[in-house]
Amino acid sequence: MKSAQDPRHQERRKLVKELFASSFAQQSVSRKAKVILKNQKKLDQQIKKAAPLWPPEKVNKIDLSILRLALFELKEKTAPPKVIIDEAVELAKEFGSETSAPFVNGVLGKILKNGD
Repeated sequence: MKSAQDPRHQERRKLVKELFASSFAQQSVSRKAKVILKNQKKLDQQIKKAAPLWPPEKVNKIDLSILRLALFELKEKTAPPKVIIDEAVELAKEFGSETSAPFVNGVLGKILKNGD
């Protein structure tokens, strides 16, 4: 199991926080967060397709931030898909509600399975 001090994990935590904060107000964000936000509509379409009962506007904002980051990483192939999904689930456990981790895992699993 990875360490909570792993630099990649710390970067993902920071990005989730930036994405979450920017969902409430315009924020100064890192370059990577800007790229993710620029692709937000496309990422949200993937979420909507994978979870039609939970369109992005109804999803908890922290879960949505985690999903956007994970989908961006899957698209960019920054790590193996299972690593990206595991990280997203860990972030959901850390920042989300008790239903966040299964929701994030389910949405990402469906997207990965369908090849979206």
